Amino acid sequence: MDDICTTPGGGLPRLLAIMDRLRDPDTGCPWDIEQDFASIAPYTIEEAYEVADAIERDAWDELEGELGDLLLQVVYHARMGAEDGRFDFHSIAERVAQKMVDRHPHIWGDDSRDKSAEQQVADWEAAKARERQGRTLDGVALGLPALLRAIKLQNRAARVGFDWPETGMVLDKLREEAAELVEARDRLTQAEVAEEMGDMLFVMANLARHLGVDPEGALRAANAKFTRRFRSIEDALAAEGRSPAESDLTEMDALWDAAKRAEKSPDKKSRD
Repeated sequence: MDDICTTPGGGLPRLLAIMDRLRDPDTGCPWDIEQDFASIAPYTIEEAYEVADAIERDAWDELEGELGDLLLQVVYHARMGAEDGRFDFHSIAERVAQKMVDRHPHIWGDDSRDKSAEQQVADWEAAKARERQGRTLDGVALGLPALLRAIKLQNRAARVGFDWPETGMVLDKLREEAAELVEARDRLTQAEVAEEMGDMLFVMANLARHLGVDPEGALRAANAKFTRRFRSIEDALAAEGRSPAESDLTEMDALWDAAKRAEKSPDKKSRD
């Protein structure tokens, strides 16, 4: 096994052999041997986000490595599944391969390939619903980021008609939730404030869905914008030998506005 582990060019068989070696109870790595599904899951989530981050930044020189790190997570889970007699890498690959064939009857079946992308998405979701054979919201993973899970729950409910028919109604609900949050802040317990805040965030996700906006992407962009402009504040203060802690809100707000003006092109009218 060590020969394939240490010989470049082995591709996927080499990676699988390396994982087998790391998890060997007698000769493997103590840290790797101690891990289980629960302890590895956070790394899997982190690696998926790092893949998305590299794509978001057009960091193509990094993406190959990030995809490799994510593949390693699949290999890790596959090895632990094999140890428990549950599944292995081959069965995982076979299962997803069969799923792709089953869900593309317009490629590997009798359905017509002459469909719009929208119809193909609808057919895909219908196939998933048949596979679930359960309640509407079954199968929306609890471990998803809360914002993404909110969108998936709302999409599922919308497919069976539980949805606001137009965006104005969502905006009305948002105003209602904002008023309830203000009332909770002034009169209720912290737990009730948290509940109202959650309701408002849920409606915000729904508003994004109705507007055709990816809320996760929009929030990532807002985070990047905030980071960029706050660094401009730090740079401006550093030029005077000061830090934000040595400034005040009025000054930093003015520097923020200056950074915002510097970013805007003369013909851009939008404000944020």
